[in-house]
Amino acid sequence: MSKKIVILNGSPRKNGNTSALVKSFAEGAESAGHAVTEFFLGGMDIHGCKGCFGGHSGRECPCVQRDDMDKIYPAVKDCDVVVLATPLYYWNMSGQLRTAIDRLFALEEGEGNQLRGNDKASALLMAAEGHGFEDVALYYDHLMEHLRWKNLGKVLCGGVMDAGDIKGRKELEDARELGKSI
Repeated sequence: MSKKIVILNGSPRKNGNTSALVKSFAEGAESAGHAVTEFFLGGMDIHGCKGCFGGHSGRECPCVQRDDMDKIYPAVKDCDVVVLATPLYYWNMSGQLRTAIDRLFALEEGEGNQLRGNDKASALLMAAEGHGFEDVALYYDHLMEHLRWKNLGKVLCGGVMDAGDIKGRKELEDARELGKSI
């Protein structure tokens, strides 16, 4: 059965190594008949969460702030799979992705939580100069547990600093196969 997949690409480089993982994943998913929507967060106007608890999941625009998250909320509400893609920055996800994840909290506020559970699934795609994925992988696992989303897997590619370093790496095929397996 065809799935709706949303990719939140937290890389600041449109042609970087994380984006190469995203491209491979999307190719695999689309070849399996799934619909893929990618949000390149580095090119969007998304502000940090204000911690105001003023959001409401039942509203068309659940957050009190009006910015490009208004494009992401309906897609996330309506999708089956959310893919988190990011380079490794200081042993964590990029600020672009962390900001979007924080803002998704508005979908949990109010009546009718539209984020947690709901038979959603997720995958994590990461590229890094180094190999210290442990902390962010642990965070991701905790996030999946909190959201009650099925963890479809992780593709973690270390040793790729400059754009293009990922070319020819096994992790590109791993990402493609993960996309096909959905």
